[in-house]
Amino acid sequence: MATLMQENQSAAKPRRRWRFAFIAIYFTKVLDSLPKRIVKKRILEMSTGSYVSIQIQNADKYDHSCHDGPVLSFHNVDQRMLIDMVRDKDYERLHQFGGAKQLAELLQTKEKHGINGDEADLIRRRNVFGSNEYTKPPRTGFLSFVLEAAKDTTIIILLICAALSLGFGIKEEGPREGWYDGGSIIVAIVLIVAVSSISNFRQSGQFRKFSNESSDIRVQVVRQGRRQPVSIFELVVGDIVFLNIGDQVPADGLFLEGHSLKVDESSMTGESDPVEINEKDNRFLLSGTKVSDGFGTMLVTSVGMNTAWGEMMSSIRRDLDEQTPLQARLDKLASTIGKLGLAVAVMVLVVLFIRYFTGNIEDDSGKKEFNGSKTRIDDLMNSIVHLVSAAVTVLVIAIPEGLPMAVTLTLAYSMRRMMTDQALVRKLSACETMGSVTTICTDKTGTLTLNKMKVVEFWLENEVVKDETYRGIAPNVVELLKQGVGLNTTGSVCKQPSMSVPEISGSPTESAILTWAVVDLGMDIDEQKLSFEILHVEAFNSQKKRSGVLVNKVTDKTVHIHWKGAAEIILAMCSHCYNRSGIVEVMSDEKRVHFGGIIRGMAAKSLRCIAFAYKQTQKEKLEETGMILLGLVGLKDPCRPSVRRAVEACRDAGVNVKMITGDNIFTAKAIAMECGILNPDEDFNNAVVEGVTFRNYSHKERMDKIDVIRVMARSSPFDKLLMVQSLKKKGHVVAVTGDGTNDAPALKEADIGLSMGIQGTEVAKESSDIVILDDNFASVVTVLKWGRCVYNNLQKFIQFQLTINVAALGINFVAAIASGKVPLTAVQLLWVNLIQDTFAALALATEQPTNDLLSKPPVGRSKPLITNIMWRNLISQALFQISVLLILQYKGRSIFGVNEKVNNTLIFNTFVLCQVFNEFNARNMDKKNKFFFKGLLKNRLFIGIIGITIALQVMMVEFLKKFANTERLDWGQWGVCVGLAALSWPIDWLVKCLPVSAK
Repeated sequence: MATLMQENQSAAKPRRRWRFAFIAIYFTKVLDSLPKRIVKKRILEMSTGSYVSIQIQNADKYDHSCHDGPVLSFHNVDQRMLIDMVRDKDYERLHQFGGAKQLAELLQTKEKHGINGDEADLIRRRNVFGSNEYTKPPRTGFLSFVLEAAKDTTIIILLICAALSLGFGIKEEGPREGWYDGGSIIVAIVLIVAVSSISNFRQSGQFRKFSNESSDIRVQVVRQGRRQPVSIFELVVGDIVFLNIGDQVPADGLFLEGHSLKVDESSMTGESDPVEINEKDNRFLLSGTKVSDGFGTMLVTSVGMNTAWGEMMSSIRRDLDEQTPLQARLDKLASTIGKLGLAVAVMVLVVLFIRYFTGNIEDDSGKKEFNGSKTRIDDLMNSIVHLVSAAVTVLVIAIPEGLPMAVTLTLAYSMRRMMTDQALVRKLSACETMGSVTTICTDKTGTLTLNKMKVVEFWLENEVVKDETYRGIAPNVVELLKQGVGLNTTGSVCKQPSMSVPEISGSPTESAILTWAVVDLGMDIDEQKLSFEILHVEAFNSQKKRSGVLVNKVTDKTVHIHWKGAAEIILAMCSHCYNRSGIVEVMSDEKRVHFGGIIRGMAAKSLRCIAFAYKQTQKEKLEETGMILLGLVGLKDPCRPSVRRAVEACRDAGVNVKMITGDNIFTAKAIAMECGILNPDEDFNNAVVEGVTFRNYSHKERMDKIDVIRVMARSSPFDKLLMVQSLKKKGHVVAVTGDGTNDAPALKEADIGLSMGIQGTEVAKESSDIVILDDNFASVVTVLKWGRCVYNNLQKFIQFQLTINVAALGINFVAAIASGKVPLTAVQLLWVNLIQDTFAALALATEQPTNDLLSKPPVGRSKPLITNIMWRNLISQALFQISVLLILQYKGRSIFGVNEKVNNTLIFNTFVLCQVFNEFNARNMDKKNKFFFKGLLKNRLFIGIIGITIALQVMMVEFLKKFANTERLDWGQWGVCVGLAALSWPIDWLVKCLPVSAK
């Protein structure tokens, strides 16, 4: 019995142990679930007033690849509450959600892994929270452009004259025949208004499209554990976004982690002082603000129209029709010509009235049109309408309405083509101003070089360490280097199970150093971050050229400092150094000089030299003195293959290239010689200067040396700005390239700001006029070529149009005074107006740039729009056309044996064909006609427009006789017209042999 009881007791012991284990586990689960119940209860209580609800879904429906718990649906989360929470910076609402981490859980995202990010997840988030796009003001309708074109005063006067002519014509000749004169004018006016409206409507659409493309920003997010760039328009609620200096905050959200993060909220609040963002005092980030310092990550809580920035942007209409300086000059030119045309039109009208009322104007039958009191009132009014119509038509042909259209066409065309050539135009005026540039101030990294950094040298104390001897370095030195790289970085290392090599993200410099530490030193960045608590970070900026981190070691609570940056700056902070054996030695003067020689040696090989320094301290302060030098690395960034040719092209074009870099003077010299900015055999004393020296020059010294300086090393953003200001005072038209936030002042100050599309910050892009999409200096030269092409194309069109204006005014004025009749009718002149305003603008404004444009000097800021060469060409052609047409006017009938109507048709046909031949002359203003057809096959639009013009002219003459008031011509008469018009080619050849002063 005792044995049985003993066996029962021994059997009960395991059951008691299981019961005790069950109770312990249950009690632990209860304690674990208690905070969640409290949070859930508070959110449910809160939902009574704010309509927030949480739905628990089955765990089997959840994707375990990124998260570890059951998914919470956000289908019923109140968007209004999220929006108001960030906009009002309301910590009370944030606490009701359980804090930023709990809100991230609600939005089904993880701080380190981000959202799932597959297509279904993105669609679901957009359906619930909306997309990150702004509702834009409606596009200006086509009817608005029609009304704008029809509001022209001369068009209105012509319409009134056409209506009166139509009324009198129908009254006298009946509806069948009487509508031709007035109806023809109305049809011609409608055609001109329609073509003008369609063209302007299409260009408006082009500019709107470019506006959308310029708004497309790339942001760094983490999805499925991978850091990746996405378009700002693809951002969704729940995304984890990385923010660095110069970035635009892409949506409303909450700060998760980071250091020294400050944002400029002036775009939203008007306050210019940066606002500090941290976990304790202010987690809230507003869309549209700019990061001015530090770095961090944010949780997106609202996008698009649900942000304050979205609501504000939706009410702002961007001025896509901004008037450029060249457009202003053309408006002034058009106004001057218009006034001259008005004076001529008034004179023509006065002469016609005098001749009419004195009986010197005869009708088609040879009778006087005015017979005093015998003239019927209807005949009198009809004649007056015809005379006024003729005078107003002279005014129409005199006003160069095509000039603004030509500017719009050439700017839109060049913007579209520049986009394919890796340049995004943000401001229209940049297209034309680029043609006047005399000096380009360029960055080195990424613009002249490939921006593909790689660590090629590592120096420890006084010797270079080869790959195979890394194992010979003391373990404590290797460990400190790992810490210095892994803790003091804005880059990231992502390890994917499917990838053998980790994915490294960050700036080119950060990526190169991280790659070196991971591959050569065997660094595990996650291990480093788990072993240390970051206390303070000083982010890298272009002024200090260094970054530092203060950390607390988790195991022994010791405080460590790590600095990384430009080698000579870090070297100056150090009082000791590590040797290969891991022993700390005093930094003697001899050693300091030796390290300086190593730095200069690496710089002479075009290497960027970065130093690492370390110190253990008792204070929780990021000290800058008494550091221990760990080592030096040399990073190679090869020059772009095309950059030397591009620099030579600039020099041939009369454009000076100056390199402004933050690298030391030896690296700067080496790169400048490699790129062709400096020649090895020239004196570097004046051509190369450091930023500190340049800024300490007196004003007179600076102005005397500014033209000679071609390289500025160790420059600060202020030095770059000072360089631009000095060049502008010297009369230069300056283009500046930049990619950093601190480049913004220089980009704004320059005549043309060129930001980098890949490495450029959003602040830099917003401060610039053109974004170079591939960060390549060769693309800057392409932009220069396009700028000159825009200016050159407009000059071609101005020459062509003024030739028509002068010729038409001359022939009508002389004929009106001499005979009382104008040979070119209202409809015919309106047809010529259509040719010059639209077709010629399309043909000449879309010529592509040639390399010949880079063999000419820059246009300059103050040079006249109409040059002496243009005056020579247009006056010669206008005199030729006036002479031919006047001969036809007074001798044509006797020479060709035709009646007056056929003779007038010959005049009209010859005049139009003269413009067709003259379009070929205008393609090259200063070279003889052997260049007429050069590059013609590349401009199919030009060939097409010439063909359309000729076809429509044949239709006007042969098939629209009553509409155009013409008679059919036989083959011989067509041959005469073509032969007379073709004389413009040999005349142009002879005229271009005449030398003309360029001044």
